[in-house]
Amino acid sequence: MHYGVHLRPTDYGIDPRELAVAVEEHGFESFYVSEHSHIPVQTASQWPGGRGMPRFMSHFLDPFVTLGAVATVTTTLRLGTGIVLAPQRDTIQLAKEAATLDFLSNGRLLLGIGAGWNEEEMRNHGVDPRTRFARMREQALALRRTWSDDEAEFHGDHINFDPLWIWPKPVQQPLPVYLGGEGPTVLQRAVEYADGWLPNDHPELPERAAELRKLCAATGRPPLPVTAFAVRPDPERIRTLAAAGVERCVFNLPDTGADEVLPTLDRLAETISIADA
Repeated sequence: MHYGVHLRPTDYGIDPRELAVAVEEHGFESFYVSEHSHIPVQTASQWPGGRGMPRFMSHFLDPFVTLGAVATVTTTLRLGTGIVLAPQRDTIQLAKEAATLDFLSNGRLLLGIGAGWNEEEMRNHGVDPRTRFARMREQALALRRTWSDDEAEFHGDHINFDPLWIWPKPVQQPLPVYLGGEGPTVLQRAVEYADGWLPNDHPELPERAAELRKLCAATGRPPLPVTAFAVRPDPERIRTLAAAGVERCVFNLPDTGADEVLPTLDRLAETISIADA
């Protein structure tokens, strides 16, 4: 089992660089950040995490700039996006950003992608919410072309470009793309075009992880790794997920200052020590 932490990086919370140093010193394997480019003032979309709109939603730092800064102060820490809202991003630019981060960090990127939930935010990016999943599928396929082919091209219904030259290529070949989400079709989509599954932890996760392994076997794919996000910091839950074959547990940290975040990190390290004993 690998262990990571997830920070919602903001302009009012702990400096991600300060935190990343402490995360690496505590022996964690990975450091994840998430994103929203903005939150529309007038939005009917409901935050999936509860009622109201949390402050951090409109204060996110850019994930690639943040992880690039984190890469300069760490040496072994894996750098994760959990998640980037791929449909809202230009595909060629996303390919460039991800490959550059992987190149400069010497192969430490774990790229998590998702389709998003805020329809008004999507529309501000010129994205039709009804086609975001189909667009994300083509993006994942197109990203692989840009990262592997000297003359990359892709022609789909949503993503379309003629042969192009684009460097750098990622250090990791292939650069792993984890698909976020817990919806009814996410497992089929992960098997089709992703390298792993990145769900939020939920009671049915062990059963769905087993279902994912069966789908992989039916299609001739090796088992896809599963990273459980927002895991409850409880030793018994960690052991349950480990027994279910989960590869990585990622724990949320508060979007506050160092005086609250660093003690939380200490407690997480103690919990992991108990779970592994």
